[in-house]
Amino acid sequence: MTTLGDFEATTITGAPQQLAEYVGKVVLVVNTASKCGFTPQFAGLEKLYTDLKDEGLVVLGFPCDQFANQEFADNAEVADFCQLNYGVDFPMFAKIDVNGKHAHPLYGWLRTEKGGVLGDAIKWNFTKFLINRDGKVVKRYPPTTPPEDIEDDIRTLL
Repeated sequence: MTTLGDFEATTITGAPQQLAEYVGKVVLVVNTASKCGFTPQFAGLEKLYTDLKDEGLVVLGFPCDQFANQEFADNAEVADFCQLNYGVDFPMFAKIDVNGKHAHPLYGWLRTEKGGVLGDAIKWNFTKFLINRDGKVVKRYPPTTPPEDIEDDIRTLL
């Protein structure tokens, strides 16, 4: 059975990262964008991470430019924006596609594990997936779900 630990991604600074490092933690995976109406959710995501990381939560941010070109072209620009505007300290990864033939394999798996209301495609920025300590997808949240509304579900898994 496939789990989070079966995937690798590139960090926002360009280093390869085995996602197996996060198995054993509760993980919230989010496709992000720096110029989206939901961008202020970075503050809530960072608060969840800061408040719960010592209990075993990690938030993984995956910038994506597939929705109305709402992400910077350069990964360094994305990293600077997130740090300067929202103090993002949780792991951020290089820009990826979340849909289509060039979708990152992680997102192909996430979409298959937990489809959305209108099928498995990611519909917009800030779609969230909650993964348990065993690396299995537990729940998918639409972009409209603010991070603070996920806290109870996270605490249940911690």
